[in-house]
Amino acid sequence: MHRLHLHRTRGVAAFHAVAVVIVGIWGLTFISTKLLIEAGMTPQEIFLLRFLMAYIGIWFLSKGKLWADRWQDELWLLAGGVTGGSFYFLTENMALEYTLATNVSFLVCTTPLVTTLLSLLLYKKERATKALIGGSLTALAGVALVVCNGHFVLRLSPAGDLLSLLASFSWAVYSLIMRRMADRYEAVFVTRKIFFYGVLTILPVFAFRPWQFEVSRLLEPSVLFHLLFLGVLASLACFAVWNVVLKRLGTVRASNYIYLNPVFTLTGSAIVLGERLTPMAWAGMALILGGVYWAGRKKKESV
Repeated sequence: MHRLHLHRTRGVAAFHAVAVVIVGIWGLTFISTKLLIEAGMTPQEIFLLRFLMAYIGIWFLSKGKLWADRWQDELWLLAGGVTGGSFYFLTENMALEYTLATNVSFLVCTTPLVTTLLSLLLYKKERATKALIGGSLTALAGVALVVCNGHFVLRLSPAGDLLSLLASFSWAVYSLIMRRMADRYEAVFVTRKIFFYGVLTILPVFAFRPWQFEVSRLLEPSVLFHLLFLGVLASLACFAVWNVVLKRLGTVRASNYIYLNPVFTLTGSAIVLGERLTPMAWAGMALILGGVYWAGRKKKESV
């Protein structure tokens, strides 16, 4: 019994480690996206290529099953493609056009709290423990310090801030949809459907914002590298594994790792873009790490 318990504990610990790695990769996607935008690509062009590459790649892993077993499930997968794909990325990127990047970063990082609140409302067995609440609020305070990074600038923009909150809400809904689908279908199948519906539902945007990036430039080494990073690693690999992580750790516990996102973004920005890390940022990182650890301490949690 002791060996079995030890094996299970190590197995769960491995998924916690995987969650950290995935969120770390997602934190670095901001840098790649920023560099691609500076190269002349629009956010919707980046998203389309990112998810299209991931969709083509996942066909080599999931070729057989085309449709869900029930049409209701197919609609849930469509909703997942919108909330975790096209709508999420569109609202997040559009928010940057109206408000400061720090506002967007902070508001989008409220996703774990929104996920927890939705879980408490929808699932009676879900309980808000003191560790979960305290850890979440501590991590959120850390996020505020990290995204400010020594710059006390507060500029309210109703449109931009609302779009940021919509993005946060969208990803929280996506997480709950994945929770619903995880027990019914294999993670690879679910992920393939998410990519398909993400690509399908972003296409209407090009009727209002036509494609403008020169296709020949897609083969430029720097552009190709960042697209491969976003499409193959951050989307194809990470989305597929994240859906497994959601199933093994539970929606609430896994979602709390999203608080680490700005830590990796800021660290990567300091290394790649030469941005300065202030004492406030370091303090914020410490609060985030402590808050995430605190929120995940409870051994038995209903998820």
